[in-house]
Amino acid sequence: MKDAFGIPQSLLILGGTSEIALATARRLVIRRTRTVWLAGRPSPALEQAAEQLRAMGADARTLAFDALDPASHETVLGKVFADGDVDMVLLAFGVLGDQARDEKEPAQAVRVAQTNYTGAVSAGLVCARALQAQGHGSLVVLSSVAGERARRANFIYGSSKAGLDAFAQGLGDALHGTGVHVMVVRPGFVRTKMTAGLPQAPLSTTPEAVATAVETGLRRRSETVWVPGALRLVMSALRHVPRPVFRRLPI
Repeated sequence: MKDAFGIPQSLLILGGTSEIALATARRLVIRRTRTVWLAGRPSPALEQAAEQLRAMGADARTLAFDALDPASHETVLGKVFADGDVDMVLLAFGVLGDQARDEKEPAQAVRVAQTNYTGAVSAGLVCARALQAQGHGSLVVLSSVAGERARRANFIYGSSKAGLDAFAQGLGDALHGTGVHVMVVRPGFVRTKMTAGLPQAPLSTTPEAVATAVETGLRRRSETVWVPGALRLVMSALRHVPRPVFRRLPI
């Protein structure tokens, strides 16, 4: 069970090699978390991440999980919940894609959408049902400010995150009053390996900063978290910029 400050004892990460997710896991392990499941495609990186958490004192376990195989989600994730209660699920998998390439190769664009949205809907619903059955827990969904308004530079990725964000908000409403807390996290540009080489955007952030915001959100039982917080005001303004003007903005 979570303590009075909302810190989970057990954590399931979907997307076990995500830099943001691992920064969050490290922060929570330092605080209180003792059991961590890292779900992702089997790889040396997944095993190394588990070893790092074990060195910090956590009981870290790996789980073969593929976002692009929704048919397996119920069975694979069911094994985790069958092993005991899970206090927190962090849905952190996703791909950025290559906008220029994906516009020319629709199959690649579909892969982005299937990973970021379809896979997340499947895994999210499976975990939500399990959390509801146990009567408690948090589902934290890593969204993005890219989903707030589609930009020419990354509208394929942005549209997939817009769908994910809307899904997570609706799921949170559906689970209200059940003991399950859904929190949507909307980071801006995060400096990770995935974004290496891309032009750095204003108000960029780090995996560690997102992890801090997640912990704070858990303590407050927030429903939406922006990282950094100033993006809430920025995106509120950008949502109302007329499209002809928006097209000309250097974003």
